[in-house]
Amino acid sequence: MARLFGTDGVRGIANTELTCDLAFRLGQASAYVLASDVHRPTILVGRDTRLSGEMLESALVAGICSVGARAVLVEVLPTPAIAYLTRFYEADAGAVISASHNTVEYNGIKFFDKNGYKLPDAIEDRIEEIVTGGMPTDFEMPIGERVGRPVRQRNATRRYVDFVKETTNVRLDGLHVVLDCAQGASYEVAPMVFKELGAKVSCYYHEPDGTNINDNCGSTHPRRLCELVRELGADVGFAFDGDADRLMAVDERGQLINGDQVMAMLALHLKEQGRLRQNTIVATVMSNMGLDIAMKKHGVKIEKTRVGDRYVLEKMLADGYVLGGEQSGHVILLDYNTTGDGLITAVQVISAMVQAQRPLSRLAGVMQMMPQSQYAANVDDKKKYDFDKNEKIMQKIAELERKYKDKGRLVVRASGTEPRVRVMIEGPDQREMDRDVYALSKLIEHELRG
Repeated sequence: MARLFGTDGVRGIANTELTCDLAFRLGQASAYVLASDVHRPTILVGRDTRLSGEMLESALVAGICSVGARAVLVEVLPTPAIAYLTRFYEADAGAVISASHNTVEYNGIKFFDKNGYKLPDAIEDRIEEIVTGGMPTDFEMPIGERVGRPVRQRNATRRYVDFVKETTNVRLDGLHVVLDCAQGASYEVAPMVFKELGAKVSCYYHEPDGTNINDNCGSTHPRRLCELVRELGADVGFAFDGDADRLMAVDERGQLINGDQVMAMLALHLKEQGRLRQNTIVATVMSNMGLDIAMKKHGVKIEKTRVGDRYVLEKMLADGYVLGGEQSGHVILLDYNTTGDGLITAVQVISAMVQAQRPLSRLAGVMQMMPQSQYAANVDDKKKYDFDKNEKIMQKIAELERKYKDKGRLVVRASGTEPRVRVMIEGPDQREMDRDVYALSKLIEHELRG
């Protein structure tokens, strides 16, 4: 049986894979495991804007309350807001109902501990045991006045906005910022932050209707934002994903600045201020080779992890680093929050621009992207981790590894959140890499399809 928890919580198509029954059992199990030593535990619950969110919220909260816990509902807020507010309100745990960058038919449930950190595998395994096997036989279901109840926290949005603003002492008066809120959880808080810091704000994709989240917008579809920054003559653009834990930036020329480039410029910014602990950042094996070259040039070391911001965070916490992230835009700044926070990252990027008195194109220019080709092969979700057991696939991988051994690299990995196997090649010839990535990806799709 496949593990219920992926790299970012439990995720699937809402109402068929991620059902109300599963959400209810996750509510019960998480309340029992995360707050088992508390008489009446409190779990903070937030969600993004997708239509299935309220349905799953009701089921999750019912499960939480059924075991005697209290659910505090903060409604639509970014995932990193829940991490922060769990700490601020001194809750025993936090829960987010979101499928991040996925399209509307998907949803997910992920948890934070009382300190705002994503759960380690061992705790997720304990929750999963109860979800699949039922509550412990010695657990007595509460009745009467011992049943839990949900309450709404009305000032949570204001608290998070103030928190993000407190991460900078820079005013943005005279700057023009374009925002793409992905029709998601940042639609209200992002424009509030930048307007209150003094910027002129042009906001797009900020009218969610429950069905349009991540629909040709946001950090996974930034083309229109690039056009808007050029058309409006703005200083910078920021695109968030559906739950606003990741960020893509756009410079004043309309050029996309990805997570690797953001990390590069912030690493040097922090180093200049003496705040880059051990002169080290944490990235993943999917980060562009240009990041390694740029950091080596400037005396910054890089630690590499497997793909997934949870693994980046684990390495940061284990060794005391403050900056890490992924090319996809998950950037973790541990001086400010316990998880990737797109809004805080955006504020730090524009603060660096103001303090350096340079445009984003200059700051991001410290790193030159190496040619890279990527493709996501669509496969049966139950088979995605078996690509390395398929003889035809492994023969093709071995062939490409020999081809790129001295001039680039090949990375093949199963997605932790989607029914896909991702293929990436770096090398000198873009057209040749595109052909090789496509050929391998199509072979994977043929061999691992449902």
